[in-house]
Amino acid sequence: MISPSLLAASAVAGAIYTLTPGPGFLMLLGIGAAQGRRAGAGFIFGHFAGDLLWSSLALLAIVGAHAIGPLVFDVLGLVCGFYLGWLGLRAVRVHRRTDGAAAQVVRRPLLRGMAFGLTNPKGYPVAVATFTALLAGHSTELTWDSLPVLVLAASVGFLTGDCVLVLIAGAARVRHLYRRHEVWIVRASGLLFLGFAAAAVLNAAPGLRRGFRSS
Repeated sequence: MISPSLLAASAVAGAIYTLTPGPGFLMLLGIGAAQGRRAGAGFIFGHFAGDLLWSSLALLAIVGAHAIGPLVFDVLGLVCGFYLGWLGLRAVRVHRRTDGAAAQVVRRPLLRGMAFGLTNPKGYPVAVATFTALLAGHSTELTWDSLPVLVLAASVGFLTGDCVLVLIAGAARVRHLYRRHEVWIVRASGLLFLGFAAAAVLNAAPGLRRGFRSS
């Protein structure tokens, strides 16, 4: 029997994970401020697919003592790093159009959110750290049978955090501030994306080298 406190801890961990500032948060801020709350909601709810994936893998690793080999995550980290680097380069090179709007417009926010969430290098390590910290006091309850319910509880936390983020990103004052300094904010976020990309590649490289040497 899973205790209510364990379910609450998993839900809180999901909310904290979602609300932690990172590449997804900055991307949402830009989309919501530039294109409105509806576009921001599309992005963040598409991003939910990534939240679900990384939290499931994190909980799997916590419950199953890293049942999946580390090489899998190193490969994923490398792919994620290159993808985020591509996004960062696009953001750094953004310029203002002749009509005064920034050139970077996300035409399919839902699909962009899904792609961004599934390849976000922040996902797995932050999920592991967050869930480990919040679930540490319930180690005796962490069994394979509890895994689906824990993922469900975490999803409640994700969706709660998503709603909070959409409200913030779509606020009139936030949109006004963003539009006033849009190009520089986009370029600054691009530099941050490049930093995350470099960190993801550097973290994945040692494990990949060890994997190739042992094969």
